[in-house]
Amino acid sequence: MNNFPRRPKPPWLTTRLPTTPAFGRTKCLLDSKGLHTVCEEARCPNRWECFSRGTATFLIMGPICTRNCRFCSVASGIPRPLDPDEPHNIADFVVKMGLSYVVLTSVTRDDLSDGGASHFVKVVSSITHVSPSSLVEVLVPDFKGDISALSTVLKSPVVVLNHNVETVPSLYSKVRPGADYYRSLELLRKSREISPSLVVKSGIMVGLGESIEEIEEVLLDLRDAGCDAVTIGQYLQPTRGNLEVVRYYTPEEFSYLEMRALDMGFKVALAGPFVRSSFKARECYEKIRKKKERDYEDRVP
Repeated sequence: MNNFPRRPKPPWLTTRLPTTPAFGRTKCLLDSKGLHTVCEEARCPNRWECFSRGTATFLIMGPICTRNCRFCSVASGIPRPLDPDEPHNIADFVVKMGLSYVVLTSVTRDDLSDGGASHFVKVVSSITHVSPSSLVEVLVPDFKGDISALSTVLKSPVVVLNHNVETVPSLYSKVRPGADYYRSLELLRKSREISPSLVVKSGIMVGLGESIEEIEEVLLDLRDAGCDAVTIGQYLQPTRGNLEVVRYYTPEEFSYLEMRALDMGFKVALAGPFVRSSFKARECYEKIRKKKERDYEDRVP
């Protein structure tokens, strides 16, 4: 594996790392149940804050991915068999932590016939069985374009379907070998068709060599695919084995991108150096839900 140098970070990319009793409790409970989070596996810069609030984004189906995206620090290789106890363990965690909003994501499991769709359903069902009031958001892989797998997930009681395009089309071969930009757009479009009331969401990273114009084209594609929300965050090189940061966007540039997305019709757009897929996930969902309710009321005679 190539080792890429780390580019010095600008001053606006410093953040305080909170360590509270809630942080320790969350970490211990996750470890005791053998659960994985994308917060830790992908070295999310917000993980200390989220753990301190007693929240986490669960990474289901194990910590090993069948793909090797060059921006990601999640391990790549041959995954272990699915853990049949994982749905129960996650549901138990949700109850013990009193979580009212749960985000589930997964590694990509191209080794499974349905890409893990049925396992997503088992986890969602376990959560809603023991905690009926909990809302569940899923951040899914592309299922290799298998719409029947997507339909399986959407039959479960999820309120948000998130799938990230991650970067601009011109960088896919470099950043996401094994993925396809237009396949991801089609998954988002089909999600809207299959479940019209669903909140559909996507996200991208910036700083990998794309232009502002390319980002705007992606935003237009996402709106055309029916996305309600978009997240735009700074790519941060997690290890020396991952791609180098080409440049850091300024807070002013993130503000511009957020305003452009809102001008295009997104109900919610979050852009900033530390914004990630599940950043303020509950607040994002609630804002969209209220806007949809107002839109419906305005249409009713």
